[in-house]
Amino acid sequence: MSLLVIILGLLTGTLLAAIVGLIGSHRNIGFGWAFLLSVVFSPLIGLIVTLFSQKLPDRNRKWGCFGALIGFIVLLLVLVLASVLIPGCLDQLQSFYQSLK
Repeated sequence: MSLLVIILGLLTGTLLAAIVGLIGSHRNIGFGWAFLLSVVFSPLIGLIVTLFSQKLPDRNRKWGCFGALIGFIVLLLVLVLASVLIPGCLDQLQSFYQSLK
């Protein structure tokens, strides 16, 4: 399995978990818990649990400090992964391109 596939999978999973978190921000579960469930189990499980949670009245949002902490940690993880793994991906892409010639 190529390193690029792993990185794209991680980024896609994080994006889907963030979308589930945004849905959870309009519900009693909140952004942080919906995001955490989506990251730990899967975005599908997180979405199911989030949709079973009751909606907040008056279209309010529930972020909480936990959501901000998780968002900050994810941002740091993505930046670290990008700085460490992207050079390896570029080398793999270059060798793949050379093998096509």
